[in-house]
Amino acid sequence: MSILDGILKQVAGSPDNIASIAEKVGIDPSMAEKAVAALGASHAEDGDTVELAAEKTGLDSGALGNIMEQLGGEGALGDIAGKMQGEGGLAGLASMLDRDGDGNPLNDIAGIAKGLFGKK
Repeated sequence: MSILDGILKQVAGSPDNIASIAEKVGIDPSMAEKAVAALGASHAEDGDTVELAAEKTGLDSGALGNIMEQLGGEGALGDIAGKMQGEGGLAGLASMLDRDGDGNPLNDIAGIAKGLFGKK
């Protein structure tokens, strides 16, 4: 079970796990996990949460909006973001996303998104 699955179980109205979100939205579970992490991180930033997460993941805003709805909306996302900070912080999630260990998970997320859509 991932950190995010544990967090989702604590948030009323959210699915119990990432796999459930991925199935409902029609994306790979690893991409759903990255999308939820990006939405949680973007929630605390200035600007539109979905658009900021779209920039970080490469997923379109429609899919991210659908994921946010599956999570329980903006209010549940705030709860998830707060719990993410308490469960090792966003730095812990960023390190999970940083495949090449260069300290910047965004390039790795972009690479994953390109792979999902067949771009090289």
